[in-house]
Amino acid sequence: MNVTIYDVAREANVSMATVSRVVNGNPNVKPATRKKVLEAIENLGYRPNAVARGLASKKTTTVGVIIPDISSIFFAELARGIEDIATMYNYNIILSNSDQNKEKEIHLINTMLGKQVDGLVFMGGKITDDHIREFNNASVPVALAATIDETESTPSVNINYEEAAFEATELLISHNNERIAFVSGPENTEINNQKLDGYKRALKEAGREVSEELIVTGDYSYDSGIEAFEQLNSGGQTPTAVFVASDEMALGVIHGAQDTGLKVPEDIEVFGFDNTRLATMVRPTLSTVVQPMYDIGAVAMRLLTKYMNKEEVTEQNVVLPHRIIERNSTK
Repeated sequence: MNVTIYDVAREANVSMATVSRVVNGNPNVKPATRKKVLEAIENLGYRPNAVARGLASKKTTTVGVIIPDISSIFFAELARGIEDIATMYNYNIILSNSDQNKEKEIHLINTMLGKQVDGLVFMGGKITDDHIREFNNASVPVALAATIDETESTPSVNINYEEAAFEATELLISHNNERIAFVSGPENTEINNQKLDGYKRALKEAGREVSEELIVTGDYSYDSGIEAFEQLNSGGQTPTAVFVASDEMALGVIHGAQDTGLKVPEDIEVFGFDNTRLATMVRPTLSTVVQPMYDIGAVAMRLLTKYMNKEEVTEQNVVLPHRIIERNSTK
């Protein structure tokens, strides 16, 4: 049978209210009494009932976290930032994969709310009117991590993706590359649109024409990076440089180029985005945009705790700094 608070009170010869005060960290308990209760808890193997405590306090101290793919290095680092700050503020997380499927995302939002979470951290691709409706109707706060709500009605943490893409493309232009390609992520996301805008702005400000044949779409995976290079290489004129919307796709581009006998960066430069651990695992090591994934997750969780605890929030939509790091895949 489960050990109850009544059993602990009887073992320690105190009231159930005293046991409750000890369990909840109330300082108004004599040291000798606290010691006696803690010994009874250890001897009996008592574990407080989180559900019962949640019903009493109307809080479950749990946060729902919805991400596209926990196996992705990018999202795993974000999730780690969320977890560390959640632990710091005594919250547990319930983690779910959405596979970036809209119907599954909406279902998971409602499932999390049904579990009486105190808040939600959401990471996804395209934020639709349906998503915003669910966020607005939620009885608990919601924060977005590395995800953009174009209406800016949902608290969020991101970087300036357009400016980051502009700076990456500008660097490739400064290396006198004549044909700079862009491998984008899924076309229907605002983050991808901003990266594309930054790429195009850099070309236009340098007096270059934007060639649609040099823009191909991937899905952020390694295999789609290989396929993207094959598509770019099939037109007769191989690009001299490729800016890629994620590190994982950039690895695919590098290996696709090497498989055809091209040398990186001598024959073709490759520039990634995110600065995941993959960037230093590939040879040559990958030049990339440093997006602080851990910090985005950590700041999103801290932002959420402010809303959950009704603290003052001075900035609802946080933009963290990024930087460019040059390694061996560029000259």
